[in-house]
Amino acid sequence: MLFRGKRGLHKQVERVNLEARVLQLLEDVGMKAGQMVLDFGCGSGTYTIPAAKIIGDKGKVYALDKDSEALNELMRKAQSEGLNNIERLETEGELRIDLTDNSVDVVLLFDVLHSYYFPQVDDKRKLFNEVHRICKAETLVLVYPKHMESTAKDEIENAAFHLKSVYLGILVHDDKDAQKGQVLVFKPG
Repeated sequence: MLFRGKRGLHKQVERVNLEARVLQLLEDVGMKAGQMVLDFGCGSGTYTIPAAKIIGDKGKVYALDKDSEALNELMRKAQSEGLNNIERLETEGELRIDLTDNSVDVVLLFDVLHSYYFPQVDDKRKLFNEVHRICKAETLVLVYPKHMESTAKDEIENAAFHLKSVYLGILVHDDKDAQKGQVLVFKPG
């Protein structure tokens, strides 16, 4: 029989609690079974894994990131949980999303819209144009603005999106901690 120390068990319980918060957030904002989801800048899968569980076998999560090690970790997690509905999209940082037009139901832009990743205003505009291109008419674009500059909301709205709602609650950052925050929910058009 294998025994896990209190510290290991505590960390496992903590991860389960964090994932439960993410699942609740994604369901509350409208993610559902069968959808096609893009997790742009997915990292090691804090939101990708719960999204894959919600959308089920008839949906797909496109996990896009330029960090190959983070993507490797994400795919190991997915495999260990028996999730076969995640497709890895590795990028070199180019602002072209390798998906067809009007193909995505939900886009996650969590903790990516700040000047560290997009030093030029035109770069963010290019990203928003790409996101708009892959969106269906009723797509939800979820933005976790933790490190966003104050002008980002206006930039998104100027790129042909409108703010549908604001989710206030407990959010998970970097798969490590939960904190109060908000998610901005945009729609194209």
